[in-house]
Amino acid sequence: MTQDMKGLLLEDRWAPVTSEMGFLELSAEQAARGFATWQQALEADRGVTVGVRPVSGSLQQVLSSLLPLTGGESRRYLFIPTHSAWTAYVESQWTGTDASSAMGYLSRTLGCRGLRVVAVPHTLRKGQGRYGAVILEVYAPYDMAGLNYLRTLYAANDGGRWVFGQSGEPFPFEKPEHYQAHRVRDRFTFDMLKDYLRHLGLSPFEEDFYLPKGAPALLVEKTGPTYPTYREYTLEQARERL
Repeated sequence: MTQDMKGLLLEDRWAPVTSEMGFLELSAEQAARGFATWQQALEADRGVTVGVRPVSGSLQQVLSSLLPLTGGESRRYLFIPTHSAWTAYVESQWTGTDASSAMGYLSRTLGCRGLRVVAVPHTLRKGQGRYGAVILEVYAPYDMAGLNYLRTLYAANDGGRWVFGQSGEPFPFEKPEHYQAHRVRDRFTFDMLKDYLRHLGLSPFEEDFYLPKGAPALLVEKTGPTYPTYREYTLEQARERL
């Protein structure tokens, strides 16, 4: 792991699943039920049933309920309560969680703020490893001319070149002086991401932030026909791909 990203969740052992995460500012029960209702409406025509069940244990045990990871389509989606007003979201896609569409849709339809949080260390060397990225997207609980992006910040390696971008109204706690840093990757760093998230009431890279005592996670699972491209993978296989 690179020096500038020490302190990733579970020491990054669950990458790529936890390299990107979603968060909704409401209870796990509301989030999971709202998501399941949405997915059932989308999947009913092909005979797929969407169910919700509680999952208890340590954070790693709860994450294990996503296994096997899947390609071609996600089949399992996990909503994890936290010691805050926010619920975390990850899914079984073997290439990693894709939080943007789910968080954008659910924040608007359930009337809450949503987040997409990405923290990927830049480990690419001689064609092996990952392109680094630090991304924060905040979704509004309402539609704004067809979109509900409230704030977006990112510093990411785009195929070998670092790029920085921002949109929306800055929060009062932001440090805009950093956005002019000479080195592009220094304009929005992992430490800045953690600081901004603390101001929003989250500590998502700390294991004890999740699963308050007596509060299980909720697994949304699809059963029934799969697409022809559907495949299953172990976590180890997904990590080898990294």
